[in-house]
Amino acid sequence: MIRIGLIKEGKTPADNRVALTPAQCKWIHKNSSDIKVVVQSSSGRCFSDREYGIAGVEIVEDLNDCDIILGIKEVPVSQLIPNKTYMFFSHTRKKQPYNQKMLQAIIERGITLIDYECLEHEDGERIIGFGFFAGVVGAHNGIMAYGKRTSAFNLDRVYKQRSFRELIHTYFGLKIPNIKIVATGSGRVAHGIVEIMHLLGIHEIEPDEYLSREFSYPVYTQVKGADLYEHKQTKQYNREHFHSHPEEYRCKFLPYVFSSDILMNGVYWDKNIPRLFEKEMIQDPGFRIQTIADITDDAGGSVPINLGDQSIEDPVYGVDKKTFQKTAPYLSGSVDVMAVGNLPNELPRDASRYFGEQLIKHVFEDLLGGGSVTIDKATIVKDGKLTAHFEYLRDYAEGTLGK
Repeated sequence: MIRIGLIKEGKTPADNRVALTPAQCKWIHKNSSDIKVVVQSSSGRCFSDREYGIAGVEIVEDLNDCDIILGIKEVPVSQLIPNKTYMFFSHTRKKQPYNQKMLQAIIERGITLIDYECLEHEDGERIIGFGFFAGVVGAHNGIMAYGKRTSAFNLDRVYKQRSFRELIHTYFGLKIPNIKIVATGSGRVAHGIVEIMHLLGIHEIEPDEYLSREFSYPVYTQVKGADLYEHKQTKQYNREHFHSHPEEYRCKFLPYVFSSDILMNGVYWDKNIPRLFEKEMIQDPGFRIQTIADITDDAGGSVPINLGDQSIEDPVYGVDKKTFQKTAPYLSGSVDVMAVGNLPNELPRDASRYFGEQLIKHVFEDLLGGGSVTIDKATIVKDGKLTAHFEYLRDYAEGTLGK
């Protein structure tokens, strides 16, 4: 019997999402006699202990008897149980400083860490994630922020709705002015952005037409791949080559800063990928963008004026065009930035259902059946040792980074 435990999230601010919903746990028990899912008691989940209990899931105080422990966000060092297998978003693959001690503790305690973010198909596409609902919430918040800045319309907050279905009803009768919105990226985040554009009745326009004219109705365009990047020498774009050698490419986004009112950023970024623009560009008199929803949310990343996270309760801040300093939102002489690291928490039940479905469909068989190449490539630490795929984290894990 394999025991799977759903952890009580310990990170601050608290995350209310779950890896498996009560109904999904019930389905697992019905279809797999050799698997038992238990849930660590928590008052902060989007699904209550009572809902899990009704679904026949045992509620426990600790997970010491579990073989595999599933979470969402990083597990605090004090809560890591030695010699267990954990799955969660560790946010260590980019050597994030704030999670260094956690990774060191995982190694010291002989733990196996499988990172959801590193579960990928053969072509490099992510297998599971919350990106779609991050895109949905982020796009909504971006439109909401523009409405507040211009007083053109009013949108309520996402978290005040109980479900995605209820959120859709808030769009009925909403009139969006003749604005231009540019969305970047091609993954789940971008799909969520596009979903909101369609629900709001915002028309899709091809990039070349978008850049060349104005419209008498609200429009958006989606830029990705060859529309967004080109090789510095060949002027071509090859997806596989770009992801292997991003430093050899330049970004073609710049014309959009002069043609767009809102930027919805859903593009993946790391330190070798060129930014959409440099921060000094916001001082250009022609810089038109007033609102940026940086949904992928890398501080100083693809959006260089992302100055760090805000909270769900207070998601928007301004960036002064002269000083680049953070200000209150909606001020003249500033650009508004919406940057929140846990956007799907505004629709936690829908986001959790979607995530759990992908986990069961695409991961569980390999995870419980002895492993696979996919699982191996997502395993950062195996029994307390860095795996070959993540050997590049050695200096980070040993505390010698930068020495």
